[in-house]
Amino acid sequence: MNLILIGYMGSGKSTLGKKLAKILNYPFIDLDDYIEEQEQNSISNIFEERGEIYFRKKEHDYLKALLENNTQSILALGGGTPCYSNNMELIKNDKTSTSIYFKAGVKELTSRLKHERAKRPLLSRFTTDDELAEFIGKHLFERAIFYNEADIIIDVDNTSEIAILDRLMTHLV
Repeated sequence: MNLILIGYMGSGKSTLGKKLAKILNYPFIDLDDYIEEQEQNSISNIFEERGEIYFRKKEHDYLKALLENNTQSILALGGGTPCYSNNMELIKNDKTSTSIYFKAGVKELTSRLKHERAKRPLLSRFTTDDELAEFIGKHLFERAIFYNEADIIIDVDNTSEIAILDRLMTHLV
């Protein structure tokens, strides 16, 4: 079984995914890292050099290939992945996958992401926490319809990693 982790950037997909992979003894795959490896280019450069349409096409192709691979793994998607190219439908139709949404609110995400603006090109233009929170709120509103289609929804606001993993494990057993 594949566990597909979805959620907004900063929701803990990679951090929690790596820990979950250790617990279950599954390989961990971060889709963005996988794309960079396959394309031999950074996501930022792909967006800059080839554009978002090219990136979203490649993102879909690599997601589809990983799902068809049928190996048990923990797969952390990029925050936008479920929202494009019918990717959420692809995930839901894959009988070997369970999707998990790490749900975080605007306040929590702003707190987590405000110190990472320089590392995240999508956020680098925001100079104040209020601007960042407004952007995150708008994005969450647009993406919620996709994220909420997940098989399992785990609220991660003000919750320790151990408590989140405990909650998740009760859903998986």
